[in-house]
Amino acid sequence: MNAKKVDKVATIILYLIAGFVVALLGIFIIYILYRGRNNIFDFNFIFGSQKLGEAGGGIGMQLFNSFYMLLVSLIITIPIGLGAGIFLAEYAKEGKIVRFIRLCIETMAALPSIVVGLFGLLIFVTMFKLGYSILAGALSVSILNLPALTRVSENAIRESSKKVKEASLGLGATKWQTIKKVILPSAMPQILTGIILAAGRIFGEAAAFLYTAGMTGNLYKFDAFSLTDKVSSFSLFRPAETLAVHIWKVNSESSSPDAFQIANGTSAVLIIVVLLFNITARLLGNKLYKAYSGK
Repeated sequence: MNAKKVDKVATIILYLIAGFVVALLGIFIIYILYRGRNNIFDFNFIFGSQKLGEAGGGIGMQLFNSFYMLLVSLIITIPIGLGAGIFLAEYAKEGKIVRFIRLCIETMAALPSIVVGLFGLLIFVTMFKLGYSILAGALSVSILNLPALTRVSENAIRESSKKVKEASLGLGATKWQTIKKVILPSAMPQILTGIILAAGRIFGEAAAFLYTAGMTGNLYKFDAFSLTDKVSSFSLFRPAETLAVHIWKVNSESSSPDAFQIANGTSAVLIIVVLLFNITARLLGNKLYKAYSGK
C-alpha cells in the first residue's frame, strides 16, 4: 500500500479505537444511572440523613462532605501545584537538582492511593494529631493530586510561553507581569484540565479518605435549624464520610435492608455530580480564557 492508503487505514483504526472507548464509557455511565434511577430525583434521598439499621435514609451529609472536601483540597492543591509549575517552567535552571525534583514528582504520581492513605494515617492523623478529619483527608489527597497538577501546569506554561513570552518582554513588561498577565491566561485551558482531573480524583477517592477522614461523624443527627450543628459541620477537625467512602461502607457492612439500592443511588448521584462539576468548570474556564485573551 502507498502512503495515502496506510494513512487512511491508520486513521480508521484510531477512530474505531476512540469510538470503542467512548462507547464503553457511555455504557458504563448509562448502566450506573439506570441502576440508581429510583434515587436520582428523590430529594429525600439526596438531601436526607442516613438511617442506620432501617430502610430509607439519604446521603445529604455525605454529599455535603464531598463538596466540602473538594473545596478544602483544591485550596491546598491549586496554589502549590500551580506555583511549582511556574517555578519549574520559568525560574528553575536545568540541572541535577531540577531533574531530581522531576523524578520525585513522577514517582509520587505513581503512588497507589492506599499507600498515600497509610502515609496520611501515620503523619497527619497520628503524628500531627489531627485525628480522622477533613483536614487530614484533604492534605492526604493533595499529595495524590500535586504531582499531576504540577506537571500539567509546567507543560502548559512552557508551551504558552513560547508564543507570547518574548513579545511581552519586548514591550517592556517584567517577568512576573508576563507570567501573570500573558502566560497564565494563555495556559488557562490546559491548567483547568489539570484542575478538573484533580477534582474528579477527589470526588472518587475512597482509600485515602478511609484512613484519614474516617467513616463517621456528628452529622447523622444533623439539625439544619441548629446553629451549633451548622457551625460544627464546617469544622476542619471532624470526621467526614464522602460519597465514595459511603458506597464502600454500605456495600461492605450492609447496615440497612436496602443497602444495595442505597449504594446504586449514591453511585448515580456521584456520577451526575462529577459530570455537572466538569461541565461547569469547563464553561467557567472558557469564559475566563476569553476574558483574558480578549476573544
